[in-house]
Amino acid sequence: MTSKSYLWPGVPLALGSAVLFGAAAPLSKLLIGSVDPWLLAGILYLGAGTGLAIVHLGRPLIGLPSPEAPLQRSDLLWLAAVILFGGMLGPLFLMLGLSQTSASSGSLLLNLEGLATMAIAWIVFRENVDRQLILGAAAILAGAVLLSWTGAGLSLDTGSLFIAAACLSWGIDNNLTRKLSSADPVQIAMIKGLVAGSTNLVLALSLGASLPGIGLIGAGAVVGFLGVGVSLVMFMLGLRHLGTARTGAYFSLAPFIGAMLAILIFRDAITWHLVGAGMLMAIGLYLHLAERHDHEHDHEGLEHDHAHTHDEHHRHAHDGPVTEPHSHSHRHEPMRHKHPHYPDLHHRHGHGHG
Repeated sequence: MTSKSYLWPGVPLALGSAVLFGAAAPLSKLLIGSVDPWLLAGILYLGAGTGLAIVHLGRPLIGLPSPEAPLQRSDLLWLAAVILFGGMLGPLFLMLGLSQTSASSGSLLLNLEGLATMAIAWIVFRENVDRQLILGAAAILAGAVLLSWTGAGLSLDTGSLFIAAACLSWGIDNNLTRKLSSADPVQIAMIKGLVAGSTNLVLALSLGASLPGIGLIGAGAVVGFLGVGVSLVMFMLGLRHLGTARTGAYFSLAPFIGAMLAILIFRDAITWHLVGAGMLMAIGLYLHLAERHDHEHDHEGLEHDHAHTHDEHHRHAHDGPVTEPHSHSHRHEPMRHKHPHYPDLHHRHGHGHG
């Protein structure tokens, strides 16, 4: 039971987010030939925001009030930074990059996002990692490098640099989003999509882009809803359960997924690079899944608000019957115990080494 709770639901959420986002790159490449790249960035995020707005506003209408904690005023500065880096700069750089690279190459270069996310989490925010997690990340990176290797080195053309800039923007975004991971992920992703999508759309139109047909707009909106909106909600929930570095590590499988889909769509050849990279990434995934961080640790007194059930970390009383999960402000009393854990909302303690 403990082993199951250690991996669930964080790992499936992070992997699901990677699958959806990985598929978005080659599908966006299909649209770029007919849609201005900057305009497409706006359509993708506006589609994500609109779809999630329907979900957010529709929950009470079908009798499913959200158990999630709402955004607080103190969250607004973090949200503004997330919108800037993740909703505006990231997708703009990606669309500009995809317009100048092949779908498979563009997908593979997205692996830099996972590395940027993990590096910032480790170096800037001092999130704990161990040797096994680093080895797993190295295996995934080696797979991406192998896939991107042409025999004469790695390409650093303008398209590649744009995609690298997108990955850095999203790496910053992912670490800042951790500050919001206790709040309602649907509400956050909805606001991010609507504000960033509208801004990029208006800027693209003001600089001369023209709207495509309704079919292309609809296709871009669907790709955005699934590959950006739903993926972002799953990623934020993964952050809540796994912490930034580990969520970023699982998410770094997205480029491989995108490359495989690009091969199916664009009929690229299956090479030994792809097979070798797949094996390396599988090794990296195994090392992450097999990680077991288990030691005696202290919980300091803490008061916060987030969706929760009454597990071993939530043993407070209520005045009447409640449904689970539910959200309200609650206090954790200091405690010390030992069990497997990730650096989630309740396990962001320091470590003496690593």
